[in-house]
Amino acid sequence: MNLSKMESILKGRDSQPHLLIEVLHDVQESYGYIPEEAMREISKTLGVPLIEVYRVASFYKAFKLKPSGKHVITICNGTACHVRGAQLLMDQAMSQLGIKHGEVTEDGLFSIEHVNCLGACALGPIASENGSYHHKMTPAKLRKFINSLSRAEKEEVKHAQVSHERTTGAYREAVTPR
Repeated sequence: MNLSKMESILKGRDSQPHLLIEVLHDVQESYGYIPEEAMREISKTLGVPLIEVYRVASFYKAFKLKPSGKHVITICNGTACHVRGAQLLMDQAMSQLGIKHGEVTEDGLFSIEHVNCLGACALGPIASENGSYHHKMTPAKLRKFINSLSRAEKEEVKHAQVSHERTTGAYREAVTPR
């Protein structure tokens, strides 16, 4: 864990326990989740018992205690979405990605979550990816969507490798004596 980020977040907040939730939000924004080491630093700096930091961080759904994938696929499981096939969407995502709710794929690209309601009941079932809603989702549409995200990631990696090869090749040419 990069402690310089924590130093920046906690600077000027010594012995101010009333700032706990604000600090947790800042840590979440910076790291994408709240690492255990961060909770220890928060506890020391704010003067809040570690168990209290953990209690607050684990109580609110907005805080994550484990890293998520780059693409967080969220399936709404509210009543309207549930009766329209939300479980089929969850089954499709878990089968396609080979992970369960709350897990991250080995490559770190995907994680799956379900929530009680995304607040778009008339458009259900809803799946979202990093906060972008996709309405009237079907298992087939979800499969295609996940495949498109996977393809885009592969293209991004391929592009980065080609750029790296061009850069290192140009460097070798520049430094190789003729």
